[in-house]
Amino acid sequence: MNILLWVLQVLAALLYGASGGMKVFLFDKVSHDVRSFDALPRKAWMALGIVELVCTVGLIVPAAFHWQPMLTVAAAAVLAIESLVFIGVHAKYREIAPILLCSVLGLLMAFIAYGRLVLNPIV
Repeated sequence: MNILLWVLQVLAALLYGASGGMKVFLFDKVSHDVRSFDALPRKAWMALGIVELVCTVGLIVPAAFHWQPMLTVAAAAVLAIESLVFIGVHAKYREIAPILLCSVLGLLMAFIAYGRLVLNPIV
């Protein structure tokens, strides 16, 4: 279970790191083609990108160094909640594929949070 959780954490960190970086550093380039980026102001997207980048670090660093491992649980939980926000945004624009992706990612983040809290905690 520990190996599975680590693999999921690393994959999630890569994905959310790319997503957060895109929202913070490349927003103007990618926002033209995606209708749902109009749902929130640019500063809100930037804030969500920063949250994703911070949580990316939180998924890996506390667990790897056995320092405040509850931060890994918190990072996964925050990303799960953020997925709910994105589901709402994409639902407003009836974008089915992003809704499905956000649902899967939200469930994955909830599983990581549960896994690191209950199934195989890092102590």
